[in-house]
Amino acid sequence: MSHLSTPTLAVALIVKNEAKHLQACLETVQGWVDEIVILDSGSTDETEIIARQFTDRFFVNSEWPGFGKQRQLAQQYVTAEYVLWLDADERVTPELKEEILTAIKANKPNVAYKINRLSSAFGKFIKHSGWSPDWVVRLYRTNEAQYNDALVHEKVVTSDSVRIEKLKGRLLHFTYDNLHHYINKTTGYLKAWTDEREGKKKAGLSTALIHALGAFLRMYVFKRGFLDGKHGFILAWLTMHTTFIKYIDLYLREEVKKK
Repeated sequence: MSHLSTPTLAVALIVKNEAKHLQACLETVQGWVDEIVILDSGSTDETEIIARQFTDRFFVNSEWPGFGKQRQLAQQYVTAEYVLWLDADERVTPELKEEILTAIKANKPNVAYKINRLSSAFGKFIKHSGWSPDWVVRLYRTNEAQYNDALVHEKVVTSDSVRIEKLKGRLLHFTYDNLHHYINKTTGYLKAWTDEREGKKKAGLSTALIHALGAFLRMYVFKRGFLDGKHGFILAWLTMHTTFIKYIDLYLREEVKKK
């Protein structure tokens, strides 16, 4: 879709075993971006086969360095002037597509763009619970920003001269298909969270309990998770559980070192 007066746009993803979601994701950007770059971390399903139906810019780095550094590596493969970051379980809506194309054509200097995600869990879109609105920086010039080094919950970092503007249109995010999917997905995040804080942050049984209870109250009461019905309660309870696990894991690791 390249035009002489319009900067080029790439879509970039980091993936692993995303055969279930990848095709639906890529179909929402097919035909209107200049480049699709996918960095795989060692898939054993049909992720690569699906990916190559949409792009030949498929790369593998199975030595997992953490989410932030993996995204940094993927960005090195991008040749376009702008990059739009997606996860395989996300979908670009038609309204968002038009907003992105308008932003690229405007080509404003020193501007990165954030997008409002609408996430679903267990078959329902969650409109409260601290999940919505969910603004994430996903579109920027490749020479003006990149992800930080965080092992998990990585974020885009820019220079002070870059301002952030909002795009209209939602990015649909199909977070958890079912409880088994939730457990598998959060297990990796929990370990990365603890790895990043081991030796730097203290924790104990009381700390774990306080943080867990606080997580439930914050999500279900203060962030109005009760308005999401049974799903809101389930998510708040699961968040309480995973919060307890990550703090108690930190505590137990320190206890082992003392012996």
